[in-house]
Amino acid sequence: SITVVLPYYGLARQDRKDQPRAPIGAKLVANLLTAAGATRIMTMDLHADQIQGFFEIPVDHLYASTIFIDYIQKLNLDNLTIASPDMGGAKRAKNYASHLGAEVVIAYKERKKANVIEEMFLIGDVVGKNVILIDDMIDTAGTLCKAADILIEKGAKSVRAMATHAVLSGKAYENIENSKISEVIVTDTIPVKAELSSKIKVLSCAELFADVMKMVHEHKSISDKFII
Repeated sequence: SITVVLPYYGLARQDRKDQPRAPIGAKLVANLLTAAGATRIMTMDLHADQIQGFFEIPVDHLYASTIFIDYIQKLNLDNLTIASPDMGGAKRAKNYASHLGAEVVIAYKERKKANVIEEMFLIGDVVGKNVILIDDMIDTAGTLCKAADILIEKGAKSVRAMATHAVLSGKAYENIENSKISEVIVTDTIPVKAELSSKIKVLSCAELFADVMKMVHEHKSISDKFII
């Protein structure tokens, strides 16, 4: 048997046809892995849960919430509110909020083109709240920084951001450093140059993957590794 461990699933954002002749790259990667001989896949925080359905082999889809929830609880923030930087992440934000007993707000964005936001609106009240933005990945950080600006403008006490995959392309480090976000917490599914921004904190997912690999190898249940 061959278990492929992919902390970050490449091309995950190409998971559907949002315009004519757009490629579904996430399915191509699934086909390539299967053709190469993989008999099981282990990954974390897919951009969309339905990507699991692209495979004809078992997929262990882990969640960074297992790591992030502990960190959030240690912050011991009062008036905690969980925010999603877009409509697509509303379910993820709701799951975190339910577990933490917090409220939820959602930022609605309209794009001109990829990675360029035209307008953003806030759904919910954040006055006097300590807000944590939850997302699956940070690319250019444009969405997160724009959302943080709006949250502060609407009266938020503080804004932090949490994302599993730190792609951090283009001016991402510069955008984060100059933003109103007080802290950006990410995992090490992708190597991060944390020294380029004093606001970035990296939490390791190595122990989680090691535990799950051991459990799978010994044919044990991994259910207790899922918080959300």
